[in-house]
Amino acid sequence: MSQISLTFPDGNSRDYDAGVTAADVAAGISNSLAKKAISATVNGQHWDLQWPITEDASIAIHTMKDEVQANELVRHDLAHIMARAVQELWPDVKVTIGPVIKDGWYYDFDREEPFTPEDLGEIEKKMKEIINLRDPVKTEVWDRDVAIKYYEDRGEPYKVELIESIPGDEPLRMYWHGDWQDLCRGPHLQHTGQVPADAFKLMSVAGAYWRGDSSRPMLQRIYGVAFTGKEKLKVHLTMLEEAAKRDHRKLGREMELFHMQEEAPGQVFWHPNGWTIYTALQDYMRRQQRRDGYVEVNTPQVVNRKLWESSGHWENYRENMFIVEVDEDHAREKTVNALKPMNCPCHVQVFNHGLKSYRDLPLRMAEFGSCNRYEPSGAMHGIMRVRGFTQDDAHIFCEEKDIEAETKKFIEFLAGIYADLGFDNWTVKLSTRPEKRIGSEESWDHAEESLGNACKAAGYDFTINEGEGAFYGPKLEFVLTDAIGRDWQCGTLQVDPNLPERLDAHYVGQDGAKHRPIMLHRAVVGSFERFIGILIEEHAGKLPFWLAPRQVVVASIVSDADDYVLEVVEALKARGVRAEADLRNEKINYKVREHSLGKVPYILACGMKEVEERTVSTRRLGEKQTKTQTLDEIVAQLTGEATPPDLRQDAPAELAAE
Repeated sequence: MSQISLTFPDGNSRDYDAGVTAADVAAGISNSLAKKAISATVNGQHWDLQWPITEDASIAIHTMKDEVQANELVRHDLAHIMARAVQELWPDVKVTIGPVIKDGWYYDFDREEPFTPEDLGEIEKKMKEIINLRDPVKTEVWDRDVAIKYYEDRGEPYKVELIESIPGDEPLRMYWHGDWQDLCRGPHLQHTGQVPADAFKLMSVAGAYWRGDSSRPMLQRIYGVAFTGKEKLKVHLTMLEEAAKRDHRKLGREMELFHMQEEAPGQVFWHPNGWTIYTALQDYMRRQQRRDGYVEVNTPQVVNRKLWESSGHWENYRENMFIVEVDEDHAREKTVNALKPMNCPCHVQVFNHGLKSYRDLPLRMAEFGSCNRYEPSGAMHGIMRVRGFTQDDAHIFCEEKDIEAETKKFIEFLAGIYADLGFDNWTVKLSTRPEKRIGSEESWDHAEESLGNACKAAGYDFTINEGEGAFYGPKLEFVLTDAIGRDWQCGTLQVDPNLPERLDAHYVGQDGAKHRPIMLHRAVVGSFERFIGILIEEHAGKLPFWLAPRQVVVASIVSDADDYVLEVVEALKARGVRAEADLRNEKINYKVREHSLGKVPYILACGMKEVEERTVSTRRLGEKQTKTQTLDEIVAQLTGEATPPDLRQDAPAELAAE
């Protein structure tokens, strides 16, 4: 038998007979490792312990301590165990697919009766029984004809269709968990007992079309979450409970911020409270951009298809665009336009209007651009993912030599804004050249090096997203981590030499010749709609005082204090504080509870004692204790808190004066 050489993580190599399995390799190292082994990585691919290795390779053996591999296997095995449990409980149910997803898995079933919450409990119980059986997991590779006949004989048409869609040169691997069998690429654990029985939970049921096609059968998708230990599951479920409390859709209703309705899918109806947040954030961004050297423009909502064809969006983004056809003067053919899905082609038009010189660069052009993109109805989520949105979009037109300096400047700009908005925990990812790309290797080297150097110069580490850049240039992604550990990619900077080329943008250089500018696409908050949703959830509705839509409610304790309440309100409003009076004939405790639910940061109560002493009784949201302050004290305090961070005394003088 021929020999192969396997190289281990420590650099040592050993020779084995061709066809050796990772299980054999683990057993040859030690009995302890053989018992603990769950899988291997062979030449960079996750490998089942049972699969034969037939050529020289690098190899690493994994145990449950290897979190990434262990989670994948546990979740994948649970998908199979759940499908087995369902078919043992309801033998007529047909199975389809069950992939691993973030934090868990799902499996789609064809069943006439809908699954109920009680059914999920029964399935969980059966799954634990299967785990406790410690049934062996076996794998085989079958011929295509044998596999198709096997599933046809068992009335599993979805599996037959899956096999027919698999390329002919790809092996068909079958897995058994005990006597239950499924078509699967693997890898899997070695017996059902390796799955922690106390570290998973079935979460929900949803509808899903077979293969995502609305013309195909509607299936039932059961979702589950799983981890390698019960404490990790507990932490995850606690996080989900906290996320539910912070859900921006729930808080949006309670705080009367916005609503959405079926007549305008994916579009936001902003209420006065929500629009107050929106405009306060936009005003802040406008001041900050002006300070950082941006000029603001505004470009059309509806643009003829010719521009989108020239920019390349018509070919590559057409299915995400809303088309507007107009009968221009009863012409034979209607004029085809599109609602703009992004602002960049229009910004190049502004740049192209009039001759530009190297002295005009870098030109930082910003727009609060309203965009529209088609999102499938199933993908939309509150105001986090919508069809109509506004970006804090900007494009920096510069020379290639300026990429590093402009990127550093932008990172510092973004860092200051995130700090003002309460986000101190964020990371940077550098997405590098993909396999399919345009441009010279030298230009890619320069662009990637410039972005990396800019991060270092600004004082920020970064991780590499290998091959995840656009076909025309690398990019930086800025990822926020919120109060409960969720990541949100908001800010971005993208190097683009392609669009200026396509749209014939140029400037006159020092040599008197025409040159192409480099275009840096950049955003800090991204979509205002999405970012406001993130802010609401980050702060659980208790927004920073300067952003809070309702900042102060002054409530009367007795009706004789009404005139004083109105005086306090007017004093606060005169200093720019959003204050309102509550003169209703209700008990003060009722008023406090109601306004606390609405996340009003301050409630000032006024009775006859306060009238006589010209004071207020101050209660801050989330605090049980109240304190007495003079009218002058509370007005001065709240005036300071209501001032946006860029306009406070430590802000530049020219901004503080605005």
